[in-house]
Amino acid sequence: MENSEISQLEGRVDQLLERFHQIQQENRSLKVKQDELIADRARLLEKNKLATEKIESIVTRLKTME
Repeated sequence: MENSEISQLEGRVDQLLERFHQIQQENRSLKVKQDELIADRARLLEKNKLATEKIESIVTRLKTME
């Protein structure tokens, strides 16, 4: 192999490593965001459940007042 070919390969390897690190960081960020969204979803599901129970309780009380 000639020096220019080796230099080109080294440059390409450096580019690939840089891209790999970028993707790795993006992956970490996406995992953090996914964890946040999962936690938000759980919180919203619980809030929805409590609201549903409260509404059902109100409806039951209204029916007993009839």
